[in-house]
Amino acid sequence: MCVHKTIVSVNIGVYIRSSTTRQSTASQRIEVMEYCSRRGWDKFKLYKDKCSGGKATRPGLDQMLQDIRRGRLKTVVVWKLDRLGRSLTQMALILEEMNNHGVALIVTSQGIDTSNTNPAGKLQLNVLMAVAEFERGIIRERVEGGKAERRKAGPPQVVAQKDRGCAGRKKERPRRQSHSKKTADGPILSTQNT
Repeated sequence: MCVHKTIVSVNIGVYIRSSTTRQSTASQRIEVMEYCSRRGWDKFKLYKDKCSGGKATRPGLDQMLQDIRRGRLKTVVVWKLDRLGRSLTQMALILEEMNNHGVALIVTSQGIDTSNTNPAGKLQLNVLMAVAEFERGIIRERVEGGKAERRKAGPPQVVAQKDRGCAGRKKERPRRQSHSKKTADGPILSTQNT
């Protein structure tokens, strides 16, 4: 007797996350499952994390992104946008990855739906991507500004400073030399030439 297994293609991903192991994801799960049920999506893959949204790598998110890259998902459903990421930069990377692979994002509690079936979806995605691009530009400017300041200041001068290590022994460690000094009265006066 031959048994045939039917392989069901699951192209819907549901992502839920709580910040700590003590928090429950039950309310998120219930809302997204009800949403999927209303859409007639009875088969989906659940991705779950119990860690801070600020972390760059999370097992559930990493697996979901890997499935997106492999073409296994066409839609990702989340309860709130902050479940995917806390920073604009992190969100930009995730949204860009999804957009590059033609994956729609649906945020059930915030009315975001970037799928082709929603006429406003393309507008929502473009607005989110524009804000993310703006944030990347601001970060780039800050980095370049910091590099320019360091080039102006020249190489750091290193002097020895006495420090007590963990075992209580004194040890020498390099320290950047300051361009200011403390006076006997306590205020700091600049020693730079004007």
